[in-house]
Formats: sequence, structure tokens, C-alpha cells
Amino acid sequence: MATSSHSWSETDFDNLSWHDNHIHGLAVRGGEHGVGDLVLDIDFILEWLCDSRSGSCQFRIAPATLTFHQVSDLVIALSYAAPRAAIGPASIGEIARVPHVFPNGYSSFRWTVAVNWPSGSIDFVASGFTQTLRASPALVAEQYLSAERRQALV
Repeated sequence: MATSSHSWSETDFDNLSWHDNHIHGLAVRGGEHGVGDLVLDIDFILEWLCDSRSGSCQFRIAPATLTFHQVSDLVIALSYAAPRAAIGPASIGEIARVPHVFPNGYSSFRWTVAVNWPSGSIDFVASGFTQTLRASPALVAEQYLSAERRQALV
């Protein structure tokens, strides 16, 4: 996915993909009326550059902050124990949303962040999101930025 933008919101949802983006951190920030923000520190893959002849790929990646707004009904289900995995960043399979209407008539979205490693998900209701790159993208051979590379970029 090539783009020159450095920030996105829910209006861009259909044009974004978070497949194989690594999650380095998660924060919950309280807000008014019992809702708050869910903040994910991710490696956002802006572009997959694959050579069809050799099968090799490179990735244009930048550290990004993905913040979901007016979050409620948060459920986090990740298990590093089931696959007996070493602790490391989780990897997103996809992010999906469906319309959600509360009993009082307030409209929002139900979101699922499907995690492909380790298996699990992060489910919640939120009004939308913003995502902002925190550095210029780097071209790397892996689908993530090493800790050293992340520090150097920020």
C-alpha cells in the first residue's frame, strides 16, 4: 500500500490494511462517561515490495500510534501459553468493524483486531480511530522493525 499521508482516520478504513503489523505496546486511557481510548504502538507496513521472480520481499515500515476513540466493552484474549511461544510482539491478522447500535440509539462500531500470533483477538466498541506515523518509513527485509531500528527512527 503506497501512500504519502502520515495520518489516517476511520474515513480511510477501507483503504488500509494492518495484516502482519506488529504490536509493541497497548495502553488504555480513561475518558469521560465511562469510555476512553485504546492505544496501540505498532509497526505499520505501508508497502510490500515483492519480486515475483525471486519471491523475495521488502517492506516499507514506520512506527505508528493507532488510537481507537470512545472505547467500551473491551475484551483482550491473547495466550502466549497455548503455543508455548516466547514473549514478543503480537502480529495483527486483520482489523474488522461492523456497525453497532446501543439500546439508547447511539451508533458506533464493534471492532475486532484479529491477532495471528499468538492466536487471539482484541474486541471492543469504538466510535472510530486515528493513526499517525511517528517517523519516516524504513525499508527492511522483515515485516517488523527491530527494537534498535525503532529507537533509531524515533
